[in-house]
Amino acid sequence: MAASPDGPVAAAALLALLAAVDAVLRAGAGDRLTAALLLAFGATAPVALLRTHPTPAAVLATAANAPLLALLGAPVAAGAAAQAVLLHRLARHGTRRGRILAVLLVLPLAGYAVGDPGAAAGGRLDDAGRLLAVAAAVLLAAATGAGLARRARSAAAAHSATERAIAHALYEHAARGERARIARELHDVVAHHISMISVQAETARLTTPGLPDEGARRLRDIGDTARTALTEMRRLLGVLREDAGAAPAERRPPPGLAQLNELLDGARDAAGAAVRLIVSGAVRPLDTGIELTAYRIVQEALTNARRHAPGSAVDVELHYADASLRLRVRDNGPGPGGGTAAGGGSAAGDATAAGGGHGLLGMRERAAAVGGRLRSGPAAGSGFLLEATLPARTGASAAETAA
Repeated sequence: MAASPDGPVAAAALLALLAAVDAVLRAGAGDRLTAALLLAFGATAPVALLRTHPTPAAVLATAANAPLLALLGAPVAAGAAAQAVLLHRLARHGTRRGRILAVLLVLPLAGYAVGDPGAAAGGRLDDAGRLLAVAAAVLLAAATGAGLARRARSAAAAHSATERAIAHALYEHAARGERARIARELHDVVAHHISMISVQAETARLTTPGLPDEGARRLRDIGDTARTALTEMRRLLGVLREDAGAAPAERRPPPGLAQLNELLDGARDAAGAAVRLIVSGAVRPLDTGIELTAYRIVQEALTNARRHAPGSAVDVELHYADASLRLRVRDNGPGPGGGTAAGGGSAAGDATAAGGGHGLLGMRERAAAVGGRLRSGPAAGSGFLLEATLPARTGASAAETAA
């Protein structure tokens, strides 16, 4: 019946025929038979409206079944079956009011079966009639309960599917964020060391007196290989940010400003140029996240200076204020438009170099992530200047201190 579009009509015709036969056999002749046939038709024909108008169909079937029971002294099986089908449909697919109505429509037959309020077929219900009426009431209650249970299971399944979809979306969002973080860390760390290899090879080739041609060629090959590796790494970072796995990173404390001198020593050795650290204000430990952000910004700025303004002197300035840390990195190279790479200056060159580097963008993201800001551009006179202002504490730590 549920699969065929004509199923409800066919079911209604069959139930009406069975109810008519039952009425003819039990009502006798005369006006009583006519009334029984009309009520039997009214109790079964509404099944044809099962899919289109289940609420009025259930009401009509109940309104016919109750007087039919009173007229014949026992429920008509086909009428009870029709009412059970309609109440099941209403309880399963109806609105909230429809479900309440389905429960209420069970009460007339149940009340009549239990209370025996009046005469039926010339007398009260006999024991057999009462038993059949109780059975019919139980059938209607079971059909209504089954419909409500099916609806509850469907709602629970839909809710569970929604929760799974939300959990999957949250997992994907977290995974994308982790991939972006890994890509940023990979650029900050690996690009720094690969650039150092390239600069050291080039510096050794140009500054070593009496270097044989074969040695110069090998150093040039080393520099070219390092630059190629850097370009390929940057090309792959986009893939890593979208959909790539990564092995668990080695567990170690994150670097901070205490390791800044080591970073500057490495930059001096790699570039063979002057790198100065200028510190002002009351030096004090900062939050780990702030120190890591400052360290990474200096690391990236030094890498860019070596790549786009090789041999130029670099000044790194740290100023400790009451509520912030001001960071300045300046080189005395040719500045934007005058360097060896497109864009010239350290940060600008990194932002526009071949391969779509993420250096300047990564520094800005790092500063913004801790509530700071970063500005970069040409320095007064010549060279390139990068300035960052970071809060002395992250938002969570500041809130704890205020509390």
